[in-house]
Amino acid sequence: MLVAVALAACNGALFTEVAPEATGAPIVPMRLAAGTQQHFLTDYLPTWDGADSLTVEGDFLTLNSLQEDWSEFEVTSPDKAFVTTIEAWKDGQKCSIVALKGERNEHAHIFTGGELMRMVAVEASMRPIEVVAMWQNCRLPEQYVVRGEESFEVLIPRDAAQCERSFLRIYAATPDGLFNDVLVPLKRGRVVSSTADLTRHDHEAQILYSLMIDRFQDGKAENNKPLNRADVLPQADYQGGDLKGITQKIKEGFFTDLGMTTIWISPITQNPEDAWGLNQTPYTRFSGYHGYWPIYTTVVDHRFGTEEELREMLSTAHEHNLNVVLDYVANHLHINSPVLQEHPDWVTPLILADGRKNLGLWDEQRLTTWFDEHIPSLDHERVEVVEPMTDSAVYWMQNFDFDGFRHDACKHIPLNYWRTLTKKMKRAVPEKNLWQIGETYGSPELIGSYVRSGMINAQFDFNVYHTALDVLTRGHSVKALANVVEQSLAAYGAHHTMGNITGNHDKGRLISLAGGTLDPDEDHKLAGWTRTIEVGDPVGYKKLALINALNMTIPGVPCIYQGDEYGEPGGNDPDNRRMMRFEGYNEAEQAELATTRQLTSLRREHLPLIYGDLFTLQLTEKVWAYLRVYMGEWVVVVLNTGDEDATVECVLPKGIDLNQPLKAEFGHTFTCAADGRLTVEVKGNAFEILTKN
Repeated sequence: MLVAVALAACNGALFTEVAPEATGAPIVPMRLAAGTQQHFLTDYLPTWDGADSLTVEGDFLTLNSLQEDWSEFEVTSPDKAFVTTIEAWKDGQKCSIVALKGERNEHAHIFTGGELMRMVAVEASMRPIEVVAMWQNCRLPEQYVVRGEESFEVLIPRDAAQCERSFLRIYAATPDGLFNDVLVPLKRGRVVSSTADLTRHDHEAQILYSLMIDRFQDGKAENNKPLNRADVLPQADYQGGDLKGITQKIKEGFFTDLGMTTIWISPITQNPEDAWGLNQTPYTRFSGYHGYWPIYTTVVDHRFGTEEELREMLSTAHEHNLNVVLDYVANHLHINSPVLQEHPDWVTPLILADGRKNLGLWDEQRLTTWFDEHIPSLDHERVEVVEPMTDSAVYWMQNFDFDGFRHDACKHIPLNYWRTLTKKMKRAVPEKNLWQIGETYGSPELIGSYVRSGMINAQFDFNVYHTALDVLTRGHSVKALANVVEQSLAAYGAHHTMGNITGNHDKGRLISLAGGTLDPDEDHKLAGWTRTIEVGDPVGYKKLALINALNMTIPGVPCIYQGDEYGEPGGNDPDNRRMMRFEGYNEAEQAELATTRQLTSLRREHLPLIYGDLFTLQLTEKVWAYLRVYMGEWVVVVLNTGDEDATVECVLPKGIDLNQPLKAEFGHTFTCAADGRLTVEVKGNAFEILTKN
């Protein structure tokens, strides 16, 4: 009866007088702490220079404008858990910003159970005291949430039928904490129920492939220009990879066959023609083959190709349903850059007040430290530096059909740079659904401070990676991994697009660490220079598969570093940057590649692995079993990080469809009883994924 009343009352268009941003991309929620916090309006509404006013229902939040136009404001919160919205008003129109306060309640779970008559059923482990349902950035009226004893239904507004893609978002609170949030993608007002309805522009559905251009594929011999100097070893010199080579591999189906949706390419801007830096053991200088020493910020390095070849690569990628994101360096310029020649004062001080050189002081001097003496850090506290550097970044989005950025050294650049860049991008190319991901090592608080609607969409989750590395190579308890994943979900949201990596160009290869040819505590760069690093114990292949299984089944964007799909060994830079191999794999590498392809296929074929909410079912020292649920469909993942076989016994939560037929994708034995008791047998250093059959 309640459903019928709600449908009768909510039949027409609802959001007829809202700001354009209200029906645009969902705004990242405002996460509040007890007491008073300062906020910038552009962190939530990047194209708004100001607002007429901000309001909130009730009297438990206090808003105070620090600027007449509300561009800066304070929020004072009570010391209790809650979820609400703050309304931003401009010219008589408004949009809603979700505001959250409180820790995640580990016993409070909600998940979608299905769709009926424009109603999305939401199952809950306990009764929420507050529920906020959002369509895009419009808060749905109370009558759109039909409450039961614990579970409830949310009505999809008629307005959603006008949008090719929009989202229903649901937030809820208990008296002592928050539920996980729920995200439901809609296509023309109907719940997305098939992966066939997803496109490469659905950021949550991305699978990212990271490649270093010079070390990927040589497609054009004419632009090969190694330095060929006696003081530059071959590992530190150009080896011939180029844009033509990437285009060749796209056409050959390499990325499609691997299950990728997005290619992250290393920087393409012009680097120096000579050698810089110095390694003592062995003695060598370095070329700029990696692209991270920009001389010109808007010129394609001729050793990688031409502007025409870049455009060909981008158009070919899009024809094959692939995104391309560009690695961009904003923190520094090479010392011979004409910009620095003209403006030598645009850099941060090299010498500190105590006489020390400000080199590599990553945390102590986070916003000023230099990476090396030949690449001075820019002083982005100065407007005259921020303006041209953000213009240079926007240039690539305006003049080339990129799909977003990977930002280098994100945490070493002040927040104002990111606010300025994103505002310019959204104004310059409003028709593009660009995605930006950054590189920051640090706490969830530091990492998350950059993840805003007015800054960047995501960062690589190094905390998850490093914890997984400790579990797989040092024998640490998998409990630590489960805990850090939960911390990330609480910090960035249950449906974040943070990058979950297998490794990168700054890390020793996981397979060599797991296989024992690299010691976790040794100098991985020195090891790569001074001895041949191989896989070692074949268990390394199993553990590489385990991190791929983790990344493909937890929330976030899985990212495979080139070679990790088959198990390329190596130490750290430059040994982790060996020329990519596309053939001649041994039996173990072929098996690893097949497993990787199976995992990417599962990720792309099962919506619970993309939009499902995650709940732990069992957690021991070596085994973690978790559930992903989306619109009634569910997937169970079991990771066994121990050497011994394990029997996992757990109980599925109430509200789960126990009649769903199951398939063990990796061949392990399981049973699922009528009372929801699930038992799975999993071999040592292995995993199982149970999917809908």
